Amino acid sequence: MALPDLNQLRTFVVLYELRSLTATAQRLHVTQPTVSYTLARLRERFADDLFRREGHVMVPTARATELFGPLNEALTRIDDTVRGALDFDPASFSGELTLGLTSIGEQTFLPPIVSALADEGSTPHLQVTRLDADEVEEELIRGTIDLALTVSLMDASRLWRTPVRSVEYVAVTSRDHPLPATGPEMFRGRRFVRVSARGGHVFPLQALIEHGLMPQVALTAEEYATVPAVLVATDLIVMLPRHVAEVFRGWFPGLQIAELPWPGHSSPVALYTRRDGALSPAQRWFRRLVLGAVSSGEFSVPD
Repeated sequence: MALPDLNQLRTFVVLYELRSLTATAQRLHVTQPTVSYTLARLRERFADDLFRREGHVMVPTARATELFGPLNEALTRIDDTVRGALDFDPASFSGELTLGLTSIGEQTFLPPIVSALADEGSTPHLQVTRLDADEVEEELIRGTIDLALTVSLMDASRLWRTPVRSVEYVAVTSRDHPLPATGPEMFRGRRFVRVSARGGHVFPLQALIEHGLMPQVALTAEEYATVPAVLVATDLIVMLPRHVAEVFRGWFPGLQIAELPWPGHSSPVALYTRRDGALSPAQRWFRRLVLGAVSSGEFSVPD
């Protein structure tokens, strides 16, 4: 039996990532019957169903999962070799790039990213979209978002991921209403702000529940943007990542940071994109630029 050609293997890799015949056809600019025919050939070649339909989703079999890594890596190397002959000039690129950020990600990571773009003399149209932890994985896979920064953990077999900054939570209050020394009773009689975990920051809610502090929640907000001004004007407390708290304190000198009386670490902020073989030269350049702009230096940065 003849070996599958590169187009068949690329169809397999894209179908594994997108889990949809229609979306795969759109990504590859072919018809859906063409994708179905290619899948039939691949099933015959590998003597396995490879994908089974469950509702509207094409779910990979164990054999497909086994094949995906080596095939994706091989195609990526081929693409790298071909693209290596092409020069990408950031200064001449004026297309659109879409960056997924949470509300606090916009406040802490967007300024250094925009500054890095200016340093390179690049003027793309940067579209920032609000990141929803429940949807970002599929948005990345489908290409509606080029790059995302989030503490949410996603399927690393379908995406490229690298951590850029550890996350340690602290308590933030007004200097006019300081907390006592860090200890088990430091929050007695105090009230909290709880912010939506839609962006993936679930630690504060988990801590409030675990330590019996939910009855002390006085304000539930959808976004972090107005929280610093609320804290300055009240005696409320909020739990924030340390790097965010330090940014807010720089803007609002009336804020004070206190250590938590329990371990306050969560999963690190990580940068996610599609895998290398699915990225354009502009997307790969943008990934390198964002890594350099937001990395804390705690983690090794891939080439």
